[in-house]
Amino acid sequence: MPADIKLKVPSSAKKGEVIEIKCQVIHDMESGQRKDAAGKTLPKRIINKMVMTWNGETVTSADWYPSMSKDPFVTLYAVASESGTVKLTFHDDNGEKYEASREISVS
Repeated sequence: MPADIKLKVPSSAKKGEVIEIKCQVIHDMESGQRKDAAGKTLPKRIINKMVMTWNGETVTSADWYPSMSKDPFVTLYAVASESGTVKLTFHDDNGEKYEASREISVS
């Protein structure tokens, strides 16, 4: 099941300005603790890692666990240092990667 990512990054900023980056990942985040109608345990399938890069350089990363809610929403802050690409990558238990990126112009 591919995840849908809603990513909001300012299109421009002044050098040194702190910018706000908002992101929501549409993902079921199945904890592995629920059962289906037949009583069979649903397999665990969560996003277990988030990585944010700016022009390919890691700015922040986080490990996520089963307690993370369905369709997680995160707000991140970064100092605008140079124009380029802000990218968020999410890794899930199935080895799948979901990515979204936006361009920002820094002056």
